[in-house]
Amino acid sequence: MGLWTRVQQWRGRSRVAKVDSYMRWTLYALPVLLPAFGTLSVIGDSGLTRPWVLLLGGLFTLQGVLGITVFRRSLDHYLWKKPAPWWLLAGQGVLLVVAIVCMGITFLRYGQEYASTIGLFLWNGSLSVFGPYTLLARKIRRFVIACAAISLALGGGIVAIGGAWGPAALVAGLVFLMAMWCVSVVRMSGWMLHVMWELETAREAQARLAVAEERLRFGRDLHDVLGRNLAVIALKSELAVQLARRGSPAAVDQMTEVQRMAQDSQREVREVVRGYREADLHTELVGARGVLSAADIECRIDDTVGKALPPAVQSVLAWVVREGTTNVLRHADAGRCAVRLRVVAGTTAVLVMENNGVREPDRDPGSGSGSGLAGLRERLTVLGGTLTYEHRANMTFRLTAEVPLEGVLPADADGVYGADAAALPGKAVQGAGLVPVNGGTA
Repeated sequence: MGLWTRVQQWRGRSRVAKVDSYMRWTLYALPVLLPAFGTLSVIGDSGLTRPWVLLLGGLFTLQGVLGITVFRRSLDHYLWKKPAPWWLLAGQGVLLVVAIVCMGITFLRYGQEYASTIGLFLWNGSLSVFGPYTLLARKIRRFVIACAAISLALGGGIVAIGGAWGPAALVAGLVFLMAMWCVSVVRMSGWMLHVMWELETAREAQARLAVAEERLRFGRDLHDVLGRNLAVIALKSELAVQLARRGSPAAVDQMTEVQRMAQDSQREVREVVRGYREADLHTELVGARGVLSAADIECRIDDTVGKALPPAVQSVLAWVVREGTTNVLRHADAGRCAVRLRVVAGTTAVLVMENNGVREPDRDPGSGSGSGLAGLRERLTVLGGTLTYEHRANMTFRLTAEVPLEGVLPADADGVYGADAAALPGKAVQGAGLVPVNGGTA
């Protein structure tokens, strides 16, 4: 996989995923890079004449490399409740004890000559152990008690092998401070990621709930319209069957009533479907602003000419707003969204939705079965309109719907699109900072 492909994949990831990767690789890299640089500095200063310092640096570097897997699985356990890597963490603890024993021998051999470098080694070695541990521990109080016990045990071990009380106390204090630092940094990083992923999940659920609510509304309307009528039709049909078997002429009257109720039901269903298909533009714009604001997306809406448009045009543009808002919530990590409606030359209504934070598409969003944009194109085509989209610079996505007003103008349209046609677009666009599209301002 090439470098440019990796860059494209990175740009296509959500903001939460980028923050997740940044925090993870920061935690992965620190325990590896700092001991490695410290070891290289020792080699540069004294060559290979300090084997115990080099061995100590190699142990801590190895611990950092192995700690990448431990950190990854610990974060997965904290975020997604995956199995905890206790055995891997125990192996890291054994490496830390071996490194501390080596560190004691190093102090005995070379004194305080490399004290600062060895302190850096110990700091990062403790991070490789206590960092994952703070993510696995359920309660901070138990973690603090366990770290205090481990620190005292390490200090006692140094005294037991002949070390002085001063270095033993220093090691115990550094290890304990490192453990507390892990609580404030590693645990806090995990907590922040957990909150961010919860918000991301909630935003996706919000979009799904909006679709589900609309389906439930349509289902309720159909049930209210058809439920009673179908029950009555079933009863009258059964009565007509019984009357027909008896040779009663009243069966014809009952079937005539069934026919009338079926026709009424058909008419009512058409009204329900028509109301479902003919969305209200103003309502959709207000709803879009509310939903996007709730998702912490700055939303600017300019619908100066919206109320002057013919009902059929308002309806189809309302569907564009609804589908565009859903796409912003589902497929982008937007920080801003602008919806602008204008009339060009008094003959064409143009709606532009533009948002940032768009991820690179895996395929053409306007193609394929079940595509929302493909469905919008079909609706616009009925009125002779068009739908276009484009991925612009700075991860910006622009959706443009154009609907001709000729043939669907209201009876009193001359007063709106005649002498004042040139004024309306200026009012709608003024101060919006729009980019020219098809010779106009979008």
